[in-house]
Amino acid sequence: MNSQRDMMTKIALVTGAASGLGYELALLLIKDGYDLVLVDIDESKLKEVKQLFNKEFKNEVNLLVKDLSKPDAAQDIYDEVKDLGAIDVLVNNAGFGLFGTFANTDWKRESDMLHLHILTTTHLTKLILPEMISRKSGKILNISSLAAFQPGPLMSMYYASKSYILSFSEAIANELKGTGVTVTALCPGPTKTLFQETVSSDCSENKISFNMACATDVALYGYNAMKKGKTVAIPGAFNKLLSTIPRFISRNMATRIVRNIQEKNRAS
Repeated sequence: MNSQRDMMTKIALVTGAASGLGYELALLLIKDGYDLVLVDIDESKLKEVKQLFNKEFKNEVNLLVKDLSKPDAAQDIYDEVKDLGAIDVLVNNAGFGLFGTFANTDWKRESDMLHLHILTTTHLTKLILPEMISRKSGKILNISSLAAFQPGPLMSMYYASKSYILSFSEAIANELKGTGVTVTALCPGPTKTLFQETVSSDCSENKISFNMACATDVALYGYNAMKKGKTVAIPGAFNKLLSTIPRFISRNMATRIVRNIQEKNRAS
């Protein structure tokens, strides 16, 4: 990577940037004049993204091919980018889902999910945040989910990990008030991306297509919320309503409703 940078250059780091929300957010950032550090496990798709961006924009695009589920992933990323200069925007987007009863799902896959959603997201934030605070400037966008607002039978680990991301983001956003640094948790509902292909080998797309959002629209909503320093961003009026339902019904009932939806949506 080129360490010779204009002091005025803004740099954004985006994980899971090869497709879906990560790609759309990277596109918004480069349109706003940011140089990019794009991180993903898919090298070929990352290179395609770089080629597309290089055709239209003059900003620098750096690629890091990393398996973010590995324990030292965050430290490796930080070590490779620290010479580029200050990271102005951090987007913790990378993630995947897993469908099935907890007793029967694959532990290795679940362990990878927890490392990615929780440990890598937290550690990368931990490494980059102090420099933002010292500059009194910086923005962090963590991709949570509408799933964060209630337990999720048949996707228990995914729902729980997204709940962690939301709670973590809200807590540190409060700690950072007055520092010039903001943290935003984007909590989309169902969004048309490659996510479904990783959730269940038996169902590569949602059987319930109602309320399915476009990744471009979700990314723009989250991006604008991040720029405004909003702590929690839930795109779509219906999703906002759904996020409040657990406040008015018992958690047992909310859990049963989610179970019913998951069975209709993904079970073969």
